[in-house]
Amino acid sequence: QNLLAEKVEQLMEWSSRRSVIRTNGDKFRRFVKAPPRNYSVIVMFTALQPQRQCSVCRQANEEYQVLANSWRYSSAFSNKLFFTIVDYDEGADVFQQLNMNSAPTFMHFPPKGKPKRADTFDLQRIGFAAEQLAKWIADRTDVHIRVFRPPNYSGTIALALLVSLVGGLLYLRRNNLEFIYNKTGWAMAALCVVFAMTSGQMWNHIRGPPYAHKNPQNGQV
Repeated sequence: QNLLAEKVEQLMEWSSRRSVIRTNGDKFRRFVKAPPRNYSVIVMFTALQPQRQCSVCRQANEEYQVLANSWRYSSAFSNKLFFTIVDYDEGADVFQQLNMNSAPTFMHFPPKGKPKRADTFDLQRIGFAAEQLAKWIADRTDVHIRVFRPPNYSGTIALALLVSLVGGLLYLRRNNLEFIYNKTGWAMAALCVVFAMTSGQMWNHIRGPPYAHKNPQNGQV
């Protein structure tokens, strides 16, 4: 009991400083693998060092940070769930121990017993959005996390710049607005919109498909 209380206290202290706890091989074996435990641990195995050139790892890490921050600052926050990360360059022995040869990978380590197949998040089929990770965590731990994303004003700023540009152009040419009635110009603009819509860009934006998925027939990625 004293050992368990010490482990929980240490994890809570680390969580108070940073939503995602960075672990190496020793910390992983002590706080994630070794009993006793009465808490669940979500581990992201990744390779974030620039020399690894893993752009997917960086994107997944951003979503993981959003999810961990949502849990840390929620009213339901408790010592029943912790978010950790193992980078390959800091814990290569952990990757070897788990026979893991790809990144990023998300795993849930339950309070008792070993992780089952469902405790590995199907990133290739579902994607790594924070909302999808939260749903998977709820299925595995019964801990429900409401995802809060920081406000993104880039779209508003881009729209304001576009409106300002168009307004400035119209003002500068206020004495000669015949170009507005140019049918060829409007036709070219319409074609650009049509090509953008039929290219699949809008479908990707709305549906948010995963980066990759497996062929159900042969399992090939």
